[in-house]
Amino acid sequence: MLHEYRDIISKLKLDNAHFAKIFERHNELDHKIADADAGRDHISDAELDALKKEKLKLKDEAYAMILAYKKEHSL
Repeated sequence: MLHEYRDIISKLKLDNAHFAKIFERHNELDHKIADADAGRDHISDAELDALKKEKLKLKDEAYAMILAYKKEHSL
């Protein structure tokens, strides 16, 4: 997720528990979605759609936090 901000993400994961939680949940969802897409996990289309929407929401929230960090630190 957002690999171009790797340094900021590392810093935020250490300094911001909420960001760390968002990042961890996003990765969990990414693995669940990949398992479903590969046929390793069987979930309904509706469940898969809900996971994808939640993952996108978390990514948007994390991105907003990254942008706020960049602005706050003049990066």
